[in-house]
Amino acid sequence: MTYLILAFGLVALFVGGDFLVKGASGLALRFGLSPMVIGLTVVGFGTSAPELLVSLNAALGGQPGIAIGNVVGSNIANTLLILGLAAVLAPIVVNFRTIRRDLGWMIAATLALPLVLWSGEIGRTEGLVLVAGLAVFLVTSLQNGGHIPDEITPAGSLGRGVVFTLGGLVTLMVGAHYLVQSATIIARDFGVSEAMIGLSIVAVGTSLPELATTVTAVIRGQRDIAIGNVIGSNIFNILGILGVTALATPIPVAARFVAVDIPFLLGLTAVTVGLLWLTGRLGRITGTLMLIAYTAYMLSTANL
Repeated sequence: MTYLILAFGLVALFVGGDFLVKGASGLALRFGLSPMVIGLTVVGFGTSAPELLVSLNAALGGQPGIAIGNVVGSNIANTLLILGLAAVLAPIVVNFRTIRRDLGWMIAATLALPLVLWSGEIGRTEGLVLVAGLAVFLVTSLQNGGHIPDEITPAGSLGRGVVFTLGGLVTLMVGAHYLVQSATIIARDFGVSEAMIGLSIVAVGTSLPELATTVTAVIRGQRDIAIGNVIGSNIFNILGILGVTALATPIPVAARFVAVDIPFLLGLTAVTVGLLWLTGRLGRITGTLMLIAYTAYMLSTANL
């Protein structure tokens, strides 16, 4: 039964991802917002909802390793696994000048991680600062994100866009919930540690909405939504999820996160932004190398 629930969760994630991309694309046109802004906000934050629910429940349930590992592992998976797979399917070409501000926010959020984790606990003060940062990012994105040209006619009705977007988000959250629950049970049966469950099974499971949405967006030619989804999700995971969770209850930090996983995420973020700055694209070869790097990371840290 556990494996059947796991399969159901996977199907629900990809169905939800398809609905979400259709709805978000329609809303972008209807409200005159660029697909990048929709990807950064509605899609990026919406697909991070499973991470928020999982980390909050884990922290309140006395499982801080899963709460923090979920956020850190999700950002690593978003960058290496999701962008890597998307680039293998179809090269991702971006105009660095149009996304440099958002990439700057992602770098700043990532740099904030070692600062809030260094003391060994993320308290309510740190949580408040993180949430305030998220609010500033959201406001500036909506104000300065740019608009689509006026001559483009909005496609589809407003109601259809809302129904598809909300329906996709709900389906994604249901799928993520059942997938994470079943995968965690399976992992514990094999004796996997709490921190590793958070970094791997739970992180990948809660990142599957981003994976489904990004892959669907790339296949549909909505590359701005695809890259915006990953950037927005990475920002929201740190500022929103850790912030809200810390406001609810202080989170103890395991030493391995500061020593191993945070430095890896910092380096990974720097390399990815550097590639986008220098080349403006992530091709199939780069995507393949990203997938190999993700596999190597998971294997090398499995026993820590």
